[in-house]
Amino acid sequence: MSNDNIVLYERKPLPTKLPLLGWSLLLIGVVLTFLAFSTDNVRASYNLIIVLMWVFSIGFGSLFLIALEHIVGSDWSVPFRRLSEILAAVLFATPLIALPLFLNLDQVFSWLNPVILDSDKYVKNKSPYLNESFFVIRNIFVFLVMFLFYFLLVGRSLRQDKTGKADTKKWSTKISAIFMPIFAILITVVAMDWLMSLEPKWFSTIFGVYYFAGSVLTALAVLTFIAITLAENGYISKYLTEDHFYNFGALMFAFTNFWAYIAFSQFMLIWYANIPDETMWYMQRGGEGWMTISLGLIFIRFLIPYMALVTRPSKSNPFRLKIIAVWVFIAHYYDLYWVIMPEYTKKTELHAPVYSWFEFTVPILVLGVIIVVFSLVAGKKNLMPIGDPKFRKGLEFHL
Repeated sequence: MSNDNIVLYERKPLPTKLPLLGWSLLLIGVVLTFLAFSTDNVRASYNLIIVLMWVFSIGFGSLFLIALEHIVGSDWSVPFRRLSEILAAVLFATPLIALPLFLNLDQVFSWLNPVILDSDKYVKNKSPYLNESFFVIRNIFVFLVMFLFYFLLVGRSLRQDKTGKADTKKWSTKISAIFMPIFAILITVVAMDWLMSLEPKWFSTIFGVYYFAGSVLTALAVLTFIAITLAENGYISKYLTEDHFYNFGALMFAFTNFWAYIAFSQFMLIWYANIPDETMWYMQRGGEGWMTISLGLIFIRFLIPYMALVTRPSKSNPFRLKIIAVWVFIAHYYDLYWVIMPEYTKKTELHAPVYSWFEFTVPILVLGVIIVVFSLVAGKKNLMPIGDPKFRKGLEFHL
C-alpha cells in the first residue's frame, strides 16, 4: 500500500445516529412481523418472502458487481468496490429471514398440500424437486455457497488494504470466473424455489434471468445512493467526479432496458404459445384489480426510470441520480409484490390486491437490515479499497 493511496482517502467514522436509525427500523420491523404472524400467518409469510427476495437481490447483485469488476478489469469502479463488498454482507441476514418461512412452508406452497398432490398430476410429477426436505436442503446449500464466495472475494480484498499485494487481483479474478456460472445457478434456484413455485403448475425458462436483471438493478440503485451520499458528506475520497457517477447512471439505464427486454420476452413467448398452464399466471395478474398493478409495472419499473436516465446530463447529476436510485429501489418492491401477492389473494380467494400495515412492514424491515448490516460491517473498515493497485487510477478516471 503506497502513501499516495492513504492521502487520496482518509477514513472518517460514520455518524453515530446511523446504527440507531438502523436498529430502530429493524426493531419496528421485527415487532410488526411478529404481530403479522400472530394475526394472519399466511399473509405474513407471503410478505416475508418479499423481504427475503428483496434482501437476496441486494446481496446477490452486489456479489455480481464485485465479480464483474474483477473479470472485466474495470478501473472506474475500484474506488466503489468496498461499498459493494459491505452491501453483499446482507446475505448473512437471509437465513434469519428464511427461518420463519421454513417453519411455515405449508402455509405458502400448495405443492405441500396432500390433496393437490393426489389430484394434480403436473404437481405430483414435480414432487422429486418440489418437496419439503429437498427444498430446505438446497436452500441451506445456497446459503453456504454464497457465504463461501463472499469470504473468498471480500476477505482477500480486506487483507489487501494492509498488504497491498498485487497478486490479490489475480486471485480475485480467478475466483470471480469460477463464481459467475455458479452464481447463475444459485440465483435461478432461488427464483424458482421462492417465486416460481408459488404456482407449481407454472413455469418459465427465463424467470431466473428476470429475477437476475431486477436484482442487479436494485443493487446498483442502493450502491449509487450510498456512494453519492457518502461522497457528498466527505466519507469517501473527494477526488470522485461526475464522470464516476455517470457510469452508475449508465449501468442503471442498461439494466432497466435489460429487465424490460426479459420481461417482454417472457410475456410475448407465453402469450404467443397460448398454453393454458403458462398463460394462467398472466391471466391471474390481469383481473380483478391486478390489471391496474400490471400496467403500473410498465411505467414504474421501466418507462419512468428509462425517461429519467435517457439523457447524458441525467446520468451525471448526483442529486437526480439519488432520486432515480430511490425510485428503482421502490420499483423492485412493486415488482416483487406483483410477482408474489397474487398467489396470496388466489389462495385466500380475495382476488383483488391487498395493502395495509402487513405490507408496510416489508420496506421497514428491509431498510432496517440494510442500515444495520452496513453500520456493523463498515464501522471498522475502510470505505474504499486503498490497497488495490488500481485505486489511484480509478480515482483519476475521466470519460
